[in-house]
Amino acid sequence: MARFFDAADGGPLRLELRSLDGRDFTVLRRIGYDSDRHAEPFVVPADRETFATDLASVPRLLTWLVPRSGVFLPAAVLHDALTEPGQHLGPEVDRVEADRLFREAMIGLGTGTVRAWLMWSAVTATTMWLAPQLTRRVALVLTLGLVLVLGGLATLDLLDLWDVLPWMGQRPLVAELVWGAVFAVLVPWVLSLTWGRLWPAGTILGVALALLWHITAVLAGLYLTYLALERAVSGPAGARGEHARWSPPG
Repeated sequence: MARFFDAADGGPLRLELRSLDGRDFTVLRRIGYDSDRHAEPFVVPADRETFATDLASVPRLLTWLVPRSGVFLPAAVLHDALTEPGQHLGPEVDRVEADRLFREAMIGLGTGTVRAWLMWSAVTATTMWLAPQLTRRVALVLTLGLVLVLGGLATLDLLDLWDVLPWMGQRPLVAELVWGAVFAVLVPWVLSLTWGRLWPAGTILGVALALLWHITAVLAGLYLTYLALERAVSGPAGARGEHARWSPPG
């Protein structure tokens, strides 16, 4: 059975990290992971100056849905080690397999299945972008771009500002919401067929983007407002995101 373990003594996992700058961390104690798909375990060495993990790489706008840390944290550290050449001991795997092990490890740690598949889809998008085949990058951009554009057009149609999508049109509000939801699933599924064997990730990511389009847009507006206010009050942020200390006048 797949499991994490303490690579030093074979006992239960002990994840010990040291912060480097508040965002990146180094591993202080070796961690191991056994997968049913591989004969040898994977081990993340400790105190390597060349390796650092940023935990779960989640955009700030989406941390309300997927936090940067949680029960899945050991899986995130393992994934970072597997996707950086020379940073783990054990079988060598490509990024696709590293992503799959990430999903397997998250579920084994108790992460909810929906969240685990969402996070797997997100890291698979990075794998698509970094793939040597241009067709994979084109498929990624095509999927995300069309979903965003169609989501925007569907919103304008729903608000009766622009009647352009045939499945929306001049219908009752409930009918427009139903048809909008149907095509929010159908369109990403069709586009994901360009992802080859990774089509499940394309479908999940596309559907999530389509359904969360409005929430993300609102949060983006609020976040940009906060950044503008923070810059006005605290000044420009440094390279690590720190602001100069501000004191009220007088």
